[in-house]
Amino acid sequence: MDIKNIKLRYDIIGNDPRLDLALNKAIQVAPTNLSILITGESGVGKDVFSRIIHENSLRKHVRQGRGLISVNCGAIPEGTIESELFGHVKGAFTGADRSRKGYFEEADGGTIFLDEIGELPLAMQVKLLRVLENGEIIPVGSSTAQKVDVRVVAATNVDIVEAVRNGRFREDLYYRLNQISIYLPPLRERKDDIPLLFRKFSSDVAEKYRMPPIVLTDDAKRMMMEYPWYGNVRELKNITEQIAVVETERTITPAILQNYLSFVPTGERMPAVVTGASAQGGQITDRELLLKALSMGQMINEMRKEINDLRNAVTQMAQGMPMQVEQHQPSYLPTTTPMATAEEEDFITPEIVDDEAVSLEDREKHAIVKALERAGGNRKQAAAELHISERTLYRKLKGYNIEQ
Repeated sequence: MDIKNIKLRYDIIGNDPRLDLALNKAIQVAPTNLSILITGESGVGKDVFSRIIHENSLRKHVRQGRGLISVNCGAIPEGTIESELFGHVKGAFTGADRSRKGYFEEADGGTIFLDEIGELPLAMQVKLLRVLENGEIIPVGSSTAQKVDVRVVAATNVDIVEAVRNGRFREDLYYRLNQISIYLPPLRERKDDIPLLFRKFSSDVAEKYRMPPIVLTDDAKRMMMEYPWYGNVRELKNITEQIAVVETERTITPAILQNYLSFVPTGERMPAVVTGASAQGGQITDRELLLKALSMGQMINEMRKEINDLRNAVTQMAQGMPMQVEQHQPSYLPTTTPMATAEEEDFITPEIVDDEAVSLEDREKHAIVKALERAGGNRKQAAAELHISERTLYRKLKGYNIEQ
């Protein structure tokens, strides 16, 4: 199957030479059993390429198993990922009342797509390497190895070479996965494809909701092409659908488009969170977000205190006792110590709230440490809780010498 037919079959829009190169490589290696590593930012379509590779391979007619199985390695808790991948036997752990097949056994004879492979814990990387080298899995709680015939296609949006250099990813596993590498360029490097994608998404929305399609003025088109699109095709699709549904005007000008586009003009590849005027031209930094999280915790504590006071007052009235509501100052006054539940003590403590006692760096470090503890060491979950990118979190962990 040639590239043109592949694009039609998988609804791929674009004529960028690097996109065509990636598609051509995927078609060429699909019939083999080589492991493939797909790299590229989030939203560039790595999952689509896994389908292209599987459905154009000799494994597409697999009888046993389920053909292509997709696994998001970053979404599975570290404590259960071995069981999810390799299965477990009855009685292997508390709650294991029956044996269960893992994803590799389910995919026997077919293909397994391991998305976000860079998030795989080091202990699991060793076990995955054994599967790739020997074609064997050992279910949790078992001592018997099982043979599986599975082709592995992995993907990552992190700099996997840097992860190897920093000891976060095993070098031997990297070379075993990277028998064939496919790189998908970000949308901002495919500027000429942006208007084509916009027109396709606009047409899809118009057909779905039976409304006239939206069109861009020339100035708006130039603005779209200059926008960095850190969320890539996924972000473009989302914004196009928003504009098509929300705006009554079908001709989109730069003034309209500007309401839907915002970004951080720095080296950080993360969308901006824009709420209003800020010291940095309307952009809220990750440090400001951490402080806002702390302030919000104070507000929650204050509200809980007031609710408890009111509940006690109502109880006193019901019992015919004089109503006594404890008077307290708002938590932002210096004489007040915030009241936190035991559950919240780890996140907000009197020492952290006291601006004079603790430096900004100490508060930030404390918030990061506690977020990591609540996430069980999962950096992705901790970053999401702190409203910063995982890359920013990793940089701060190094800066504050926080060990995990």
